[in-house]
Amino acid sequence: MAAADSQQMKTFCGRANPTTGALDWVEESEEYDYHQEIARSCYADMLHDHDRNEKYYRGICAAVARVKARGEKVVILDIGTGTGLLSMMAITAGADLCYSVEVFKPMAEAAQCIVEKNGFSGKIKIINKHSTDVTSDGENGDMQMKANVLITELFDTELIGEGALPSYEHAHQNLVQVCGCEAVPHRATVYAQLVESELLWSWAQLQPVDVEGARLVPPPAVCHCAGAHSVCDIQLSQVSPRSFTPLGPLCTMFSVDFSKPVSSAFQSHSSQFVAQISGRAQVVLSWWDLDMDPNGSVVCTMAPSWTYPQPKMAPWRDHWMQSVYFLPMESRVTAGEELSLTVCHDDYSLWYSLQRDLQTKTLPSRPCCTCQAHLVWTRPRFGELNDRQRTQSYVSALRSVLREDSVCLGVSDGSLLPVFAHMLGAKKVFSLENSRMSKQVMEQVLEANSMDGGVELLEIRPDQLSSNDLEGEQISVLLGEPYFSTSLLPWHSLFFWYCRTALAGLLQPSATILPYSATLHMVAVEFQDLWRIRAPCGTCEGFDVTPMNEMVQQSLDFRESREAEPHPLWEYPCRALTQSKAVMTFDFTQCVPQQPVCNQGSLPLLRSGRCHGVALWMEYHLTRDITVSAGLMGPVGEQGDCEWTRHRKQGVYFFRSPWESSGDGRAAVSYSFTFEPSSGDIKMDFSIESQ
Repeated sequence: MAAADSQQMKTFCGRANPTTGALDWVEESEEYDYHQEIARSCYADMLHDHDRNEKYYRGICAAVARVKARGEKVVILDIGTGTGLLSMMAITAGADLCYSVEVFKPMAEAAQCIVEKNGFSGKIKIINKHSTDVTSDGENGDMQMKANVLITELFDTELIGEGALPSYEHAHQNLVQVCGCEAVPHRATVYAQLVESELLWSWAQLQPVDVEGARLVPPPAVCHCAGAHSVCDIQLSQVSPRSFTPLGPLCTMFSVDFSKPVSSAFQSHSSQFVAQISGRAQVVLSWWDLDMDPNGSVVCTMAPSWTYPQPKMAPWRDHWMQSVYFLPMESRVTAGEELSLTVCHDDYSLWYSLQRDLQTKTLPSRPCCTCQAHLVWTRPRFGELNDRQRTQSYVSALRSVLREDSVCLGVSDGSLLPVFAHMLGAKKVFSLENSRMSKQVMEQVLEANSMDGGVELLEIRPDQLSSNDLEGEQISVLLGEPYFSTSLLPWHSLFFWYCRTALAGLLQPSATILPYSATLHMVAVEFQDLWRIRAPCGTCEGFDVTPMNEMVQQSLDFRESREAEPHPLWEYPCRALTQSKAVMTFDFTQCVPQQPVCNQGSLPLLRSGRCHGVALWMEYHLTRDITVSAGLMGPVGEQGDCEWTRHRKQGVYFFRSPWESSGDGRAAVSYSFTFEPSSGDIKMDFSIESQ
C-alpha cells in the first residue's frame, strides 16, 4: 500500500500492458480492488442457482426441526454468509438466533442491508471477520453462545480449496456445541473415475509433432514430469463423453461428516476396482455431492450433465464445476486388472495416483513440476501446442515464405515456431524468450531433438535487441503466433505489433511478417447459461436481495469494470443472433500508428432470442490463404450454433439488460471501437437500436 494523501489510501493492481507485453503494477484507489472483485464475482450465479438454494432450505428446515424436537433453542452459525440468504432461510424455518460470518467487508455490509430490508435484523447478527478469528466468549465475544446448527457454503470446485477444512476444524473446536451439533450440509462425498482421453491428456503433456516428415519429440524431462499440482476446473458437461473412455467405474473416494469434528491434516483414501477395458490411464474426472441431511434424502450433486438420464435437466452452476486431475505418469492398464485409485489431500488441495500393487502402502507426494514446462505453459497452452491442425497451418505458412537464405526471428512466449523454421531449412533462426525459465524449456526441446544451436535463444526485450545480438544479420522473416503469457483479453496479443515496430530498424526492407495482419471480430449472442453471472436477482427464494444488485451495479459502473471480460466460450454455449463480422484490422506490415484508429457500424439481429451481449476474438492472417482463429472455429450454424476454440479465452461484453430480438433485422447492435496506440487498449461501446 502507498498513500497519495492523508485522506485516501492507494493499492497496486496488476494490469496487462499490450504495448510492453508486461504485467504492470498500477496505483489505484483503495476502492478499485474490491470494485473489481465484486464486478467480476459470480454472486449472482449462486443466487440464481435454484437447485442449490432449494436443497439448502430443505436441509436447514430439517436441521432446525431436529433441534427443536430436542427442546433446545436453535442457534445458527452461518460461515461464509454472503448475502445472508441461508441465515434468513434459517430464521424463516424457526431458528431463534443466527450468527452470520462474512470476511469480505463490502459483502458483509450488503448482507446487513439485506437482513434489515427483510426484517431479520433482530435475529441475525452479521460478523465481518474470518471465521477462525470469531470468538464465543459470552458477553465479550462475537458470539454470546455457541451454536447447535452449523451452516456453511465454503466450497469450491475442488470442495476444500477455499479453506473449508480449517474453518470447520476451528468451528467445531471453538464455536459450536460439542454434542448434538447439526450441520447443513451434513456430509460431502467425493467421486472419481479413471479415464483415457487424448483431448484431456493433451492439456498435460507435450506430444510429438510431425513437421513435413520429420518428428519433433518432447524432452524426456517433460515426459517424466508429474506436472503442476493445481486442479483443472472446467465445465465438464461441455466435454463430450465421446472425448474420453472410462477405464473403471465411478469410485466413491471419501466422505466428510460436517456435523462432527473435522481435521485439516493430511489424509489419503483409496478405492479398489477392476479395469473394465484395456487402455491408457491418464486422467481422473472428479466431482462431489452434498447430503443436506443425515439420511441422504436431500442431495445437491455436481455431477456433469451427461450423467443424467435427461442431460437438459441438470442444474447449471459456475461457482461449482467439476475437476480434472492428471496422473503423474501415463500407464497401460489391462481389462480385468485389479487397480487402486488413491486420493490424497491436505487442507486445501487434492491429488490422485494409481497403484497396481495393492499391497503397496507408499503414498504419493504432491505433484510438483520439475521440468519447468508446466510453469511456462498453461494447460490451454499445452492443448494449443498439441493441436495438429493448428500446427499444420503454421507449418504450411512457414513453408510458403521461407527460403534457404531466410533469417528468422520469433516473437512469442514459449513458441515452437522458431523450431519449425529451423526444421524447414531457414539459414538462421533467433527466438526472443520472455524469461529465463522459458528459455530453458526451449533449450530442452532443442537438445531432445539434437538441434542444439539450431535456434539462437535470446532473453532480450525487442526494444533492446541490437544488430550485434543478431550477429550482424538482418531479419527477413519475423514470425509469431502470436502468444504472450500476460495476455488476458484477445487484443492484448497486439504486443506483437509493438514488437514489430520496435524491431523495424533490424528488418530487411522486404521482410515478411507472419502473421501479416490480425482482425478483431464480434458477434452478438444469446448465452444458454453464462448470462446468470451478471443477471440481477431482485427476489431470491422469496427474499429481497436488491441491495446486492445495487452493490454489483455500482462496481460495474466503476471505470474498467464496464469493459469486456475474458471467458473460455467453449465451456459456455451460446447462439449467434447476428452475423460474425471483422470490425477492426491491424496491419502488421506497417508500424503501430501514432493516432487512434476508430471504427463504427452496426449488425442487424437476424435471429430471435435474448441478446445478452457481444463475443469478441482475434483472427491472425498468416498468408493470404491461411488464417488461424482464436475464437470461432468455423461458420456460424444455421440456428446460430457456435464452435469455439478450446485454447484461448474470448472477450465478452455483457449488456446491462438483455434485448429481446424478434430476428426480423429491424433491430441492430451498434458498435464503436477505438484502438489507442499509446496504451494498446481498445475502447468499445455498444447499444441496440430499433427501427
